[in-house]
Amino acid sequence: RSKRSQPITMSKYEIVSTTKVAGGGTYQRVKHESTSTKTSMTFGLFLPSTHATKPVSETTPALFWLSGLTCDDTNFAMKAGPAAFAAAEEQSIALVLPDTSPRGEGVPNEDSYDMGIGAGFYVDATEEPYAANYKMYTYVTEELPKLVEDAFQVGTVKSIAGHSMGGHGALTIAMKDPRSWAAVSALSPICNPTQVPWGEKAFSAYLGSVGAGMEHDATELLKSLDLSLFDDILIDQGEDDEFLKDQLKPEALLAAAKDSAQKVTVNMRPGYDHSYYFVSAFIKDHVAFHGERLNKAQGMLRASSSSYDFSETTGKPIKCKAMVARAPKEPLTEEEITVDPPKEGEVRVKVIANALCHTDIYTLDGQDPEGLFPCILGHEAGCVVESVGPGVTSVKPGDHVIPCYTPQCSQTSCIFCMSPRTNLCPEIRGTQGQGVMPDGTIRLHDKDGNDIYHFMGCSTMSEYTVLAEISCAKISKEMALEKACLFGCGVSTGLGAVWNTCNVEPDSSVAVFGLGAVGLAVIQGAKMAGASKIIAIDINPEKFEMAKKLGATDCVNSSPDKIDKPIQQIIAGELTDWGVDYSFDCTGNVKVMRAALESAHRGWGESCVIGVAASGHEISTRPFQLVTGRVWKGTAFGGFKSRRDVPKLVERHLNGELPVDHFITHAFEGVEKTNDAIDALHSGDCLRAVVRY
Repeated sequence: RSKRSQPITMSKYEIVSTTKVAGGGTYQRVKHESTSTKTSMTFGLFLPSTHATKPVSETTPALFWLSGLTCDDTNFAMKAGPAAFAAAEEQSIALVLPDTSPRGEGVPNEDSYDMGIGAGFYVDATEEPYAANYKMYTYVTEELPKLVEDAFQVGTVKSIAGHSMGGHGALTIAMKDPRSWAAVSALSPICNPTQVPWGEKAFSAYLGSVGAGMEHDATELLKSLDLSLFDDILIDQGEDDEFLKDQLKPEALLAAAKDSAQKVTVNMRPGYDHSYYFVSAFIKDHVAFHGERLNKAQGMLRASSSSYDFSETTGKPIKCKAMVARAPKEPLTEEEITVDPPKEGEVRVKVIANALCHTDIYTLDGQDPEGLFPCILGHEAGCVVESVGPGVTSVKPGDHVIPCYTPQCSQTSCIFCMSPRTNLCPEIRGTQGQGVMPDGTIRLHDKDGNDIYHFMGCSTMSEYTVLAEISCAKISKEMALEKACLFGCGVSTGLGAVWNTCNVEPDSSVAVFGLGAVGLAVIQGAKMAGASKIIAIDINPEKFEMAKKLGATDCVNSSPDKIDKPIQQIIAGELTDWGVDYSFDCTGNVKVMRAALESAHRGWGESCVIGVAASGHEISTRPFQLVTGRVWKGTAFGGFKSRRDVPKLVERHLNGELPVDHFITHAFEGVEKTNDAIDALHSGDCLRAVVRY
């Protein structure tokens, strides 16, 4: 980030209005007293739904949008907002929408649409009467970014775009200070303002001469470049734009680009004019363009700032906070515990974030036949390696890892790891089920020195824990560990059930029973696999909105008072003729497992059991259901080989192919808030509650 020209103090502000918009985000109008323009200024701010659950250590990436002549802060939101907000929600980025000039009593103005109020041209005026108030360059590049970062936790990583006069502003601001902006694009920009009437008039009035505007002319700036500032500059231009020939001159910018190292992509769009109809038509492309680059820049910033000094703790016991499950059906207790150093083949990690999974609650409620107490629960986490034991070679201190309850030893002698048909490595299964490490001993102890059992080989409801090396999936440091933790269990399980266990083909029909995080991951995976009919079934209709957003084509409320026949008869008989190609139980209810099987297509339908049933429960159906061609199968961790495949899932997320932010509905700070997270999980409107330590 570039140094500011002078200290900028944070403006006082008030939120004028807030409204929820399509896609789940919020749009606000914010008024503040500007130190740059010496007037009240109002700007728009779109915040994606993920902003509420983002890590407190980060800000949400932001696209600054600069509007054109005569506009204020509302024009873009009203005329292009629906498309832009939905696209920004998909990319999990904020939109910052400043005004085009200062306004108010005493602000100099001219009775002309292209000068004065509504036409600040994104420069700092030096000439009277404009010099005192028309400081739009400083406002957009310094004051407003500081305000939204400090007050709203938005825009440490930022990019810029605009339309018409705003396109001119975006191009020149980015070219003049490329270190501050991750990307730049424009629609119908004034490309060569020193050579057109709009620019000549503005530069003469604000700066004293047209020549003084050369440093605010994108074409002239491009001519002076001897290196590439951005991987690409995206411009869209309507061919039927009434200002194309006399005011915009994209051909001048293209000519300059030919002799420059900077790549510029100009898309000429037949039939489009200069209006917001044009902006609305292509704004999704521009938001996606910025989203990709903003999220990449955010990841690079995250990776570069991920640094821990563990020299003081290596080889020594660590005292830390943990939430201990002392007995079934009792709240967890916050305790100081001791975590021993790792032994041979082991890794000690600092837990950064832990997501609550229903399997944790299943054990806490006493339904797990292998449940041991006292123990430290938790198995869906993002961690940093603190130290490693003898013989560990696959990870080192400082690496980011996801603990995996399904290990992968990768030994050639392991027929499970060598087989492409399963991920069920049994190397440490026996000791893991007994709540101990592979050598049969324990690394976790309470303040009195008593042992505390490990859980699923993970025990991540603690600030530190010890894992087997073969349970550590090393991932890119570019992904926030608060999100990466989701790949430790539920989301991976749902995706893998579709992609690995059942290998759902394009144009298949699918039914998903239970719309928690796992069920929604199944829907997301089925949509990505190309399923053409996806039926979502749950007793809570409030979950249908998210199901549809992720790809469900049909939603059925299966509450007994909402249907007059078994759900399988509705799916196989009403919604389909013979049943679905694939059905998935994500409930752990054995009656639902039967319904899922009997919803599968006669002759070839497959039904996959994902949910874990309570101890002692058994499944049943008429043998005729299997004789007539249906297949009943199950999955653990979605068939993913953990150390090989989890890093690939993370890379797909970083590449924008696999969004997971929508699963985080609740966020908490501090391991001591874990009981609050459990309450949230019980509330019925929680998919994943993530606790950052």
